[in-house]
Amino acid sequence: MRSTRATAAVARLNQRSEGRHFVMVMTGDGLFLLRERTPQGELEASPALPLDDFVKAVNALGPQEVPRVTKADAAFARQLARKR
Repeated sequence: MRSTRATAAVARLNQRSEGRHFVMVMTGDGLFLLRERTPQGELEASPALPLDDFVKAVNALGPQEVPRVTKADAAFARQLARKR
């Protein structure tokens, strides 16, 4: 199903955005909308977008996860850096 990527992106956004709830709406012409559920009702969070643009927009919203850096990753990065 085409909307699997979009659904997964919205699920990740909901995990990152504590206290907020976002839902995805698919229009009849195959575009995707993002809406936020609030006590006042649903608010539009994005315009209607094609799948790839929708996933990029949703991934850019909300707090971003900080990538995990292990000691080995940090040591490898130091080795890659040129010594002056």
